[in-house]
Amino acid sequence: MQSRGALRRDLAVCLRTGRVLRRPSRKTGQRKNRIPNMINISERPPEVEDRAVPGNWEGDLIIGQRNQTAIGTLVERQTGYVMLLHLPEGYKPEQVRDVLAAKIKTLPESLRLSLSWDQGPQMRDWKHVAVDAGIDIYFCDPHSPWQRGTNENTNGLLRQYFPKSTDLSVHSAADLDWVAQELNDRPRKPLAFQKPIELIGDVLLR
Repeated sequence: MQSRGALRRDLAVCLRTGRVLRRPSRKTGQRKNRIPNMINISERPPEVEDRAVPGNWEGDLIIGQRNQTAIGTLVERQTGYVMLLHLPEGYKPEQVRDVLAAKIKTLPESLRLSLSWDQGPQMRDWKHVAVDAGIDIYFCDPHSPWQRGTNENTNGLLRQYFPKSTDLSVHSAADLDWVAQELNDRPRKPLAFQKPIELIGDVLLR
């Protein structure tokens, strides 16, 4: 609510110019253009949605103290297998781009079918990742975390190791690999109490 003095000043300006005062607003489409030419999650093939085939991933960032540090998370939809991205220098688009592409390229091609992510600005360079790593990338609708439900649940488990409001840059790449191994070796209820490491192993033996 404006103070009386501020309101008088606004009225005086309005009377002098004869125009209605308008407050600055975000340009139309400004938010939409944050990730250029993105492909919506609705265009994913049906076999991704029903988890019929392995190789389809969900990704996200867990954010640390004062929004200055982050760890990237990847989880395979069929097996629940987890990989973590080490981002010690921050999570600007170019930093996420390079680390994400490098991590995906450690997988065999048969496990690089698709990646679903939210519309966070860190994925601005998604086309580079798609081409470099040979993977299709899809983007969820705004404010729709359930479209990456497997990843959201996994992030909840990861918070046991990486609490909110802590400095995530103190963890080394080896630390992240250890945590991922811990989760992958844990029997999971959604997987009928099977272990992700065993399920991904079965996939690789096919």
